[in-house]
Amino acid sequence: MTKTTSTYSKLLGLVFVLLFSTAAIAEDCYRGTLDDQYCDRNRDLVADLPLDPKDWVNPDTIIFSYTPVEDPAIYAKVWDGFIKHMSEVTGKKVVFFPVQSYAAQYEAMRSGRLHIAGVNTGGNPVAVSCAGLVPFAMMASKDGSYGYEMEIIVPKGSDIKSPSDIKGRTLALTSPTSNSGNKAPSALLKSEFGLVKDQDFKTVFSGKHDNSVLGIANKDYEVAAVANSVMNRMLDRKVVDSSQFTSIYKSATFPTTGYGHAHNLHPEVAAKIKQAFFTFEWEGSDLQKEFKKEGRFVAINHKSDWDVIRKIDAANGVSYDCK
Repeated sequence: MTKTTSTYSKLLGLVFVLLFSTAAIAEDCYRGTLDDQYCDRNRDLVADLPLDPKDWVNPDTIIFSYTPVEDPAIYAKVWDGFIKHMSEVTGKKVVFFPVQSYAAQYEAMRSGRLHIAGVNTGGNPVAVSCAGLVPFAMMASKDGSYGYEMEIIVPKGSDIKSPSDIKGRTLALTSPTSNSGNKAPSALLKSEFGLVKDQDFKTVFSGKHDNSVLGIANKDYEVAAVANSVMNRMLDRKVVDSSQFTSIYKSATFPTTGYGHAHNLHPEVAAKIKQAFFTFEWEGSDLQKEFKKEGRFVAINHKSDWDVIRKIDAANGVSYDCK
């Protein structure tokens, strides 16, 4: 064999190896509900870090957002101490980014303009599938317990006394992706009371849980489904008073807001972000003043902890359409 032939054979072999490796990687790129730009090789239902380090993001400024609320300015102050702590731990500038809608939050992460987000319960599977969110933490009480319930509330003195009375009325929901503000009440009213959404009762979307609670308190809505975690914080801040409404239904406990980072963050940055969450001192903080039942962040597993939420989605025929 000549030297030229030998070299050609080696090159041909190398090409074969590269083609085989590429095919193997492509074959290993399981997606499940994930958008085409993501891969889930370990089958944990969230997007994996890209294989090529050139695709890892190491931002000079870390952008953080909390789930949309009635008054973002209030929560910018609530999160201020935490933001400073994260800046110290990561050694980077950290900026709080107020978002006005769930869709805007998902799009910001998907497009690379958002690095860390607190995403509402029902929106977590959507953000995971469509924006590459990697959930890793959730607020919990000091003993590790966590969660909230969906409650159906009516103005004080309403003739709606039970969920059965919702038939023929208009139920205020929050947004299509919300668990307690749409998915859970839709599934539970159907399974427990035989009431089919938009068939046995009409619906309107308020946009946020805060809006729904205020709408009931001011009698703008006749009945609404809300997350009682949001409702209770509004009661604590005296935005509304318990004398203004009545709860006619309370669900089982759901996981609360899940905090996650973008799937393509440099692993060293992601590790420091997690460190910031799990080392934050709650005692005396503005977070503790706002989230009175909570006392720390605990680690979560999207595959297991959000299983009940995905089942509710399945019962509602929900698919995570990223287009």
